[in-house]
Amino acid sequence: MRDTFRREINYLRVSVTDRCNLRCVYCMPPEGVKFLPHDEVLRTEEIEAVIRAGTRVGIKKIRLTGGEPLVRKGIRNLVRRVANIPGIDDITMTTNGILLPLHAAALKEAGLKRVNISLDTLKNERYREITRVGELAAAWKGIQTALDVGLHPVKLNTVVVRGINDDEVEALARLTLNRALHIRFIEIMPIGDSNSWSKGRFVPAGEIMEKISRRIGRLIPAKTVRGNGPAKYYRFEGAAGTVGFITAMSDHFCESCNRLRLTSSGGLRPCLYDSREIDMRTPLRRGAEEKELVDLIRDAIDMKPDRHHMHDGWVDSKRVMSQIGG
Repeated sequence: MRDTFRREINYLRVSVTDRCNLRCVYCMPPEGVKFLPHDEVLRTEEIEAVIRAGTRVGIKKIRLTGGEPLVRKGIRNLVRRVANIPGIDDITMTTNGILLPLHAAALKEAGLKRVNISLDTLKNERYREITRVGELAAAWKGIQTALDVGLHPVKLNTVVVRGINDDEVEALARLTLNRALHIRFIEIMPIGDSNSWSKGRFVPAGEIMEKISRRIGRLIPAKTVRGNGPAKYYRFEGAAGTVGFITAMSDHFCESCNRLRLTSSGGLRPCLYDSREIDMRTPLRRGAEEKELVDLIRDAIDMKPDRHHMHDGWVDSKRVMSQIGG
């Protein structure tokens, strides 16, 4: 289905939980957030019902997010159920990787195609500072496990923050020279409680690209790496992996946006930066027929704005990023 700006909407990002085993500084406040009561989080069968209805209007691709999706009980069962929905041809997950060694093989067998893993630094102490509670070795074990079980392409998401990790972009880019890893440098966005923390820390993708080109070598435009994301990809001569740039702030890609977001509490959002939501949980729990769910999804698609307004700052007073789904 196309929205009012003629964009084809075929991608649904599903937040399966608002809980996380990390407390990243750009994602949530130091004290964390107040987690939803369990009965307010969509059940597995409810998520499945929304996705099935979504296929009626052209949804084909699903990304499972959180919080941290691997902390949700029954995540393997959810993946299997989604994989069995006719019309769904791609199921992926965004994770911090910590729990992948426990789950990766089973998720692959259930139908998960690939993963995006957050990795903002290669320094142990810095990883602990950014995540507040995490260990870099655990994340690396998750990355290696994803490679070992064949969740390819394995993409690494790096949010670049001036004065925090911008001195590591060269080292991170070098990971792609000899490993089949696909790193994506992401411009920091003003999100919830990180608004004040992120001021003055923005690093444009052009600056990152210039720095790593000067120090490593020319970046050659590369074919888009499998997936439905907005990154522009490049590779170094002879490299095993690629380097991507996600320019949400300096060069937005809204004209090609193809996604909706389903929050863990059942709100269907047309845009990350649009606080409007369509309540899916209430009709689901009163036994709505699929046609009603389809009509609600159509309404969400019709609500999609022409572009985000990130430069105006975060406008949602009720949720932060970890409660919406990355």
